[in-house]
Amino acid sequence: MYFVTVSNCDFAHDHPVHRPYHDNEYGFPLRNDNALFERLVLEINQAGLSWETILKKRDAFREAYAGFDIARVARFTGRGRQRLMHNAGIIRNRLKIDAAIENAKRILALGTFSEWLETHRRLSKDEWVKLFRQTFVFTGGEITGSFLMSIGLLPGAHEKSCPVYRKIAKLR
Repeated sequence: MYFVTVSNCDFAHDHPVHRPYHDNEYGFPLRNDNALFERLVLEINQAGLSWETILKKRDAFREAYAGFDIARVARFTGRGRQRLMHNAGIIRNRLKIDAAIENAKRILALGTFSEWLETHRRLSKDEWVKLFRQTFVFTGGEITGSFLMSIGLLPGAHEKSCPVYRKIAKLR
């Protein structure tokens, strides 16, 4: 039996939800700490689900997580957690909610998330995974790899034949 592999680039081409993300965000370098935090929270929430589900809920996530303002999310208390657990617009998984709040606290402790990422830019995927497991919660190999690929720190986001690949290459 043979399986045909369809790349994200091929799949997203005609997809109404995936295409805007693929063409304008996926694999592009990010430097804004709150945008980086958003991407990390979305990748954590995607675990076990489809990326399409996450993209469709993205606006609800933004509202629920205070626009992904790291300092505000880090101050969420038990009441904030309960509010999130009752929000049908997001993924209501206690472990994922707790991870977002704890990771916000840990990012604040790092200083600047983008500078921290840039400092470690040259790491291999395995080294990144080890570092993320030491630094954050709910960040295994798949989540870490997907996050880093989505922000342009690991290769593989786009096929070399994809027009977006060339667009990103010009940014570097």
